[in-house]
Amino acid sequence: MPNIKPISDLRNYGEVLRDVAIGAPVFLTKNGHGKYAVLDIAEYKEYEKMLAWRQLFTELSEGRRSGEKDGWTPADEVRSSLKERYGV
Repeated sequence: MPNIKPISDLRNYGEVLRDVAIGAPVFLTKNGHGKYAVLDIAEYKEYEKMLAWRQLFTELSEGRRSGEKDGWTPADEVRSSLKERYGV
């Protein structure tokens, strides 16, 4: 069950923070509506990784669709382009 507290409980922030755990964020409400989430730092780092993976997957999917639609660039051309651009 989610842990929901009014934002006014932050006056006693130590008690609010004690309730935060991995898999158990505390949701803070303002005027009865959800406003903030307080997460354990380890859970936040996992969230950031998940977002990065999602962005990478989206970009790879776009590249694949583009290649299937417009044709693929030969590997030799890609290598030459990378050498020119990055000196690799």
